[in-house]
Amino acid sequence: MPNNTMKNLIHSCQQQLKRIGFNDSGSFYWSPQTKTVHYNSAALDTEAGCWALLHEAGHARLNHTTYLNDMGLLSLEVAAWQAAEELANGFGLGIDADHIQECLNTYRDWLYARSTCPTCEVNSLQVAETEYVCLNCSTQWFVSQSRFCRPYRMQLRDKKTPPESLQTVFA
Repeated sequence: MPNNTMKNLIHSCQQQLKRIGFNDSGSFYWSPQTKTVHYNSAALDTEAGCWALLHEAGHARLNHTTYLNDMGLLSLEVAAWQAAEELANGFGLGIDADHIQECLNTYRDWLYARSTCPTCEVNSLQVAETEYVCLNCSTQWFVSQSRFCRPYRMQLRDKKTPPESLQTVFA
C-alpha cells in the first residue's frame, strides 16, 4: 500500500462518512454513543493498521450500536469487515482475506470458550446475555459481559440458591 494512500485514508473515510467523527486515541474502536471512529495514527503506517481503520469505519457506516448475544456480536463483526472491504474497494485498496479471517477467528475462539460447558465440555446454548445452559448435562453457568476479557465461567452448583453457590471455573 503506497505511503501517500495511507496518509490520505482518514481524509477519504471522513469524506465517505461525513456525519462520523474521527479521533486519534491510540487504539481502534467504534463508539456508537459519540458517533466516532477511534484510531491509532502510528499504526496507519502498516497495512494492518489501515485495515483496522477501515473495519471500524465499516461499523460506523452500518451504524452498529449493540448486540443481544454472542452470535449477534460475531454477525456485527462479519458485517463490519464486509463494509470495510467495500470502502477499501472504493478507495482502490484491498484487504487481505486471511487477515479478516484471523480477526474473526479471535471472536470465534472467544465465543467457543464461553459456550463450552465447564462440566462436560460440550458446546452449549446461550439463553441470556450472560447465561449459558448445557443441553447435554443441564449445567448452567454465567459469563462476563465484557468481550475484552478472558472468558471466565461461573458455574451454578445448586439451582435453588443461585448467588451463594457460584463457583469460578477458569477456561
